[in-house]
Amino acid sequence: MAVVIRLARPGKSAKKRLFFRVHVIDSAKSRDSRVIEQVGIYDPMKNPKVVSLKKDRIEYWVSKGAKLSPTVKSLVKKYK
Repeated sequence: MAVVIRLARPGKSAKKRLFFRVHVIDSAKSRDSRVIEQVGIYDPMKNPKVVSLKKDRIEYWVSKGAKLSPTVKSLVKKYK
């Protein structure tokens, strides 16, 4: 089972209202499928942007072989 840490968009797809959760999920699953663990949130619409990441859990999953999606990788790098 390949594991990836990526963004998921919960709830309705309201126009001009983006909100994301950072999930640990099997890479074969779709974006909004059942997750293994939620490790953060990202809200780009607020000023300033809301980024809440559980860095210890992200490091744990990366040590176990999980890959970061490009977007999550940039969020982790930017908001360390």
